[in-house]
Amino acid sequence: MAYLSLVGAGPGDPELITLKAVNTLREADVILYDALVNEALLKYAKPGAVLKFVGKRYGCHSLSQQEINHLIVEYALSHGHVVRLKGGDPFVFGRAGEEIAAARAAGIPVQVIPGISSALAAPAGQMIPLTSRGITESFWVTTGTTLTGGISADLELAAQSSATVIILMAMSRLEAIMEIFTRHGKSNLPVAIIQDSTTEREKMVTGTVNDIVFKSQYAGMANPAVIVIGEVVSLRDLTGTVQELIKRNEER
Repeated sequence: MAYLSLVGAGPGDPELITLKAVNTLREADVILYDALVNEALLKYAKPGAVLKFVGKRYGCHSLSQQEINHLIVEYALSHGHVVRLKGGDPFVFGRAGEEIAAARAAGIPVQVIPGISSALAAPAGQMIPLTSRGITESFWVTTGTTLTGGISADLELAAQSSATVIILMAMSRLEAIMEIFTRHGKSNLPVAIIQDSTTEREKMVTGTVNDIVFKSQYAGMANPAVIVIGEVVSLRDLTGTVQELIKRNEER
């Protein structure tokens, strides 16, 4: 039976995938996987399953979204159960809606298996809470760039809030993004950049809006990386206390 499962592979650590996702991989006739997926997860595929890389890697031809949509429909009709394995969560900047629409247009049923997004896992792995009582009560998750290549207008709004801001796919626009926060009086706000989160390659650099660009360049930070902006970044620093941060916020 033709069927599509959109499966979240988690943030990178192969153990950070749900049991339901593993069971779905075991049932798949075809697995189409992205560049941010840990290939160790492919060991769950059953013998004879088609395993096809459809992500983007430096120096390699990458498929367009339209080509991926075509493969989903083609394999589902010819092989049966297709798993579209995506890094993180399928519904967090994963273009899942386009793939669901393509499958449904061909009469193919769809299910979604959520995954742990790097937007949550990266700061958690570095002991950075996204919310903390008395410091911040909310958080934004946004992309650094839009479909047209410009900076998301939401960043202007986020920079004016007291919320923690988590930005994905934004290293190429880091300097411009920090300029937005500077314009809104946030030059001393703590920032963390976490690269290859939850994997053995993970590294992090911390600083402030004012100096994080220089520190990031010096440390050689690159994609895939998660940018976290907010007072909560300081909570991982044992020299500070929650009480001190609360007091600082009250004095503003």
